[in-house]
Amino acid sequence: MKAIILCGGSGTRLWPLSRKNFPKQFLKLYSDNSLLQETFLRTQDVVGPENIYFVTNQEGYFNVFDQIEEIYPKLKKQQIIIEPNSLNTAPAIALAFNFLKDKEGVLEDEPIIFLAADQYIGKPEEYAKVVKTALENVADNVGTIGIKPTSPHTGFGYIRKGEKKGEYFQGLEFKEKPDLETAKKYLSSGEYVWNGGMYIFNEKTFTQELQKHAPEIFKLYDQSHEKFLTSFENMPDIAIDVAISEKSDRVVIFEGDFDWNDVGSFDALSSIMEEKNINQKKCIQIDCKNIFTYSSSEKLIATVDVEDLIIVENNDAILVQKKGKSEGVKKVVNYLKENEYPEIGHNVIGYRPWGRYEVLIDDKNHKVKKIIVRPGASLSLQSHEHRSEHWVVVKGEAVVINGDKELTLGENESTYIPAKHKHRLSNRRRSELEIIEVQTGDYLEEDDIVRYDDVYGRGK
Repeated sequence: MKAIILCGGSGTRLWPLSRKNFPKQFLKLYSDNSLLQETFLRTQDVVGPENIYFVTNQEGYFNVFDQIEEIYPKLKKQQIIIEPNSLNTAPAIALAFNFLKDKEGVLEDEPIIFLAADQYIGKPEEYAKVVKTALENVADNVGTIGIKPTSPHTGFGYIRKGEKKGEYFQGLEFKEKPDLETAKKYLSSGEYVWNGGMYIFNEKTFTQELQKHAPEIFKLYDQSHEKFLTSFENMPDIAIDVAISEKSDRVVIFEGDFDWNDVGSFDALSSIMEEKNINQKKCIQIDCKNIFTYSSSEKLIATVDVEDLIIVENNDAILVQKKGKSEGVKKVVNYLKENEYPEIGHNVIGYRPWGRYEVLIDDKNHKVKKIIVRPGASLSLQSHEHRSEHWVVVKGEAVVINGDKELTLGENESTYIPAKHKHRLSNRRRSELEIIEVQTGDYLEEDDIVRYDDVYGRGK
């Protein structure tokens, strides 16, 4: 038994917290673990950590590796499968199966569950029982875990249950997100479950269903992994529901009731945090009703005499929306895209394989950053054409290559790096290194980097 966690999504429904360079699956929203880490931890109890694989894009690779290695130091790089292009769930699942078949020698009848990286499970023990039951009983069917509905939710898809056969129900039909009246009918009938987007196949069944229902994907899938990667961009951008499950007559439903939520909106996040009784320290409400506030930087948010609002702060952006109207975030995201706002993709906090940085000041001819380097990590050996840099160590010990010199700098010590000088920053200690970097020059963007050597394999 194996599990594949799909974690290449952009997560725009949680803007401004979720950004292109650090989408929601990597955020720590309601616990000390990110959504991805939570997914891994509850899944390893079922299949074992060595049998969990990840599908992500090139930008997400180091985020996945760093976060999973943090909680599972034995993680192997081949457990992370990189998509050449970010498409949809059907191509991502095909990529995973193709890799497992061609490179890992997976047996054609071995059950594999595919999971989203960004869902909330309030009862992980009950979840583990359902997943284990599904993996052991799916056989040659297209299995899915249907969530027992607890309300007439209009934001989820539904699946109609048929006859019960042993541990599962026959899947009759998939329904799109309904209006409220229809959702109420689904709930009262007891015949429907929420579509949680969790699917279980073996390789044989997946191949047969591809050939029958998605021949354009099958044609590309049925080749070696190397050839498949080169033709991946020709894959249709299509969800697995549309490509296979909605057409298949082999769908079976394993019903689960384990306090599930897809964390697809701030309304959902609000419900989760209220259920877990999590209150942010620096949020003050006076004479307010039905207010949810969230500050990722722990800035003070004060509300007075207002009601039915969601307020989210994230360093460089603030979102204010009416509670219960989370779909409106899409309009904001579309506007930002159309008008090329940088806040759509990037944040003042940037995450890198070696650590992270935070932009403190960003002016026309100077920029100030706080840079944190993980223990044992190094930045690339690099130079800049248009800017000079001053580095001041505020915590830890830095090993610096500056031109033809190697320096060791302690706290309150500094160095100046002229433009075009090769330089590198390393942390050889077991604790984090923190420096303040002051950039000056006529061009201060992140693409002004020439790399000569990089332990993470990034090119020039």
